[in-house]
Amino acid sequence: MELNKKSFGLTVGIFWGLAIFLATNFMLIRGGAGEHISLLGVVCFGYSFNFIGSLIGLIWGFVYGLISGWLFAFVYNLFIKKS
Repeated sequence: MELNKKSFGLTVGIFWGLAIFLATNFMLIRGGAGEHISLLGVVCFGYSFNFIGSLIGLIWGFVYGLISGWLFAFVYNLFIKKS
């Protein structure tokens, strides 16, 4: 059974973007320091530990998830065809 690359990429992108968004806002509401989550600013240009940063993280998470999900499905389909 082959994976649909577009659907899998969109699904992973949505979940990864929401994970970053929710994790950032959870830490903001909880009042946590957010030292670890603020390291996302290294790979996500414009990300910071605040609400606007969580929106930027949502976008970057979607982009990274879309690309990685698509690539995963592509490689998975290559291995399925060979077996």
